[in-house]
Amino acid sequence: MGYFEEQRIEGLNELETGEYELCEFVNCDLSESNLSGLKFTDCEFIECNLSVAHVSGTAFRNCSFQSSKLLGIRFEDCNPLGISLSFHNCIMDHTSFYNLKLKATTFANCRLTEVDFTNTDLSGSSFENSDLSGTVFDRTNLQKTDFRTAFNYRIDPEINSLKKAQFSLQGLTGLLYKYDLKIEK
Repeated sequence: MGYFEEQRIEGLNELETGEYELCEFVNCDLSESNLSGLKFTDCEFIECNLSVAHVSGTAFRNCSFQSSKLLGIRFEDCNPLGISLSFHNCIMDHTSFYNLKLKATTFANCRLTEVDFTNTDLSGSSFENSDLSGTVFDRTNLQKTDFRTAFNYRIDPEINSLKKAQFSLQGLTGLLYKYDLKIEK
């Protein structure tokens, strides 16, 4: 098991088992890779493909993903201790964050089609300019979460916690969809 610190890792399609700290992964194709048990601390993933990667027991502590593809990842299988993530310009369709504590997580300019946030704590998070088509919010803590520029979301206020969450006027239809109301501008 190796220890890798402050390294730029570029163009790889397989990672050695171990712990990665302050590393930058650039243009790596880790799709369908087994990342189980690996530890990433203060790492950046830039233009990487982690689609359908296996992340059982994987630790992501203060990790950011930029312009990356993260399709079908089951983040609930990760090590939940200290999990801290941010996403910018990522494609994250069919990903699951079931039952995780992801307070103050940034999702900026992301596509989150049919993502599962069931029973997830997203309090204080932000979905800046993100597409939430078909995304599931069920018993989700969305207190103080910013949806002002997010779009295509459907959130049931009766089963989710929304205290002090922020929405734009045009986004209100995503909160009222279940009542089948006609809302005009």
